[in-house]
Amino acid sequence: MHLVIDGYGGDIDKMWDEDLVRDFLYRYPDSLGMTRITDPNVLRYEAPKNEDSGVSGFVIIAESHISIHTFPHRNYVNIDIFSCRPFDQPRALAHAKSLFELE
Repeated sequence: MHLVIDGYGGDIDKMWDEDLVRDFLYRYPDSLGMTRITDPNVLRYEAPKNEDSGVSGFVIIAESHISIHTFPHRNYVNIDIFSCRPFDQPRALAHAKSLFELE
């Protein structure tokens, strides 16, 4: 299963919050019944073009991966959840929308 979330209209401060992204990636796999096999890798990127700056993070799970890329200057978040096992996609979407307060 593959869920790609293109989220707009969220809380810009949360999009800059590296700890929030890291905590989400640390806890989120378990909430979906997946197995996290690495600690999350999260970093802040200051791009040459300001609108490309943001926070990116990923975690490797036994079933595949989960990644987040935030673009606060665009008020946009991309979340990619890829799993070789089925998962509750509506629940995953609701949780991601709630985390960043997406429209």
